[in-house]
Amino acid sequence: MTEGRVLSGIEFARAGDDDSRPLLLDLYLPGPGSRAALRPAVVHFHGGGWRMGERSSLGPVLDGFGISAFETLTDAGFVVASADYRLSHEAHFPAQLHDAKAAVRWLRNHAADYNVDPDRIYAWGDSAGGHLASLVGLTAHADGVNAGAAGADAAVAAVAAWYPPTDLGRMAEQSLPAAVARADDPGSREELLLGAVLADQPAKTAAASPISYASAAAPPFFLAHGTGDRFVPHAQSETLAAALEDAGAEVELLLIEGADHMWILPDHNRAAAEKVLAATVSFFLRQSRPPHAQAI
Repeated sequence: MTEGRVLSGIEFARAGDDDSRPLLLDLYLPGPGSRAALRPAVVHFHGGGWRMGERSSLGPVLDGFGISAFETLTDAGFVVASADYRLSHEAHFPAQLHDAKAAVRWLRNHAADYNVDPDRIYAWGDSAGGHLASLVGLTAHADGVNAGAAGADAAVAAVAAWYPPTDLGRMAEQSLPAAVARADDPGSREELLLGAVLADQPAKTAAASPISYASAAAPPFFLAHGTGDRFVPHAQSETLAAALEDAGAEVELLLIEGADHMWILPDHNRAAAEKVLAATVSFFLRQSRPPHAQAI
């Protein structure tokens, strides 16, 4: 591992009716021995059902495995920004998407300060964060849900999403028989995000679903999901992958047989987490190469 730097608690925006809530990000920079040319960057959004979680973490299971995902990316030459967003007890959707776009916009506006290539900024997230990363990638020029947050300055060049909710209206019907949580449970994470019962608000449910924005204009996607996921059904990734493919977009889908949420395997080893992290870094490395190098 190279000796990188971490700049913690950088304010990238203020949120709330009175702009009193500072939104912070941590910036992970490659070590001094890294290549001096402009670097690609990844903006990460944490999981936690939109109601908890920390920007420094990919969840308690991966933290327990001792997997340093951000440092793995900086070792590969990426700048990583891991950003806050308002949780569902603070604000309902689309506030979370606005915050996520603000983080991308901040990094692009400050790209020169950190030797970042503004054309090679990518989004990544796990679970609820994967939902936001997917929306960031798919709604750069969409109307309605953006409410002033659209624009190329918040666009990303590729997206990686781990076990993301992608079609909130179909999550319940796709749940596994042994599901721990369902989107149609009273007070579910999804209903807390929207501030409404999903079945009662189909338009808002669709607006909060990444699959609604699948089109040929989508950036390249990498989706990863465990087939034993009891929180977010793996069909959520499969249906988004199919929608993107049908639209003519570039998409890769990695399914990990038997893995639950956070890559928990029946014997609780870390093989699935390591495999998916390696595939994620490989995806971003391929996206970051010049077009002529990708064809070689």
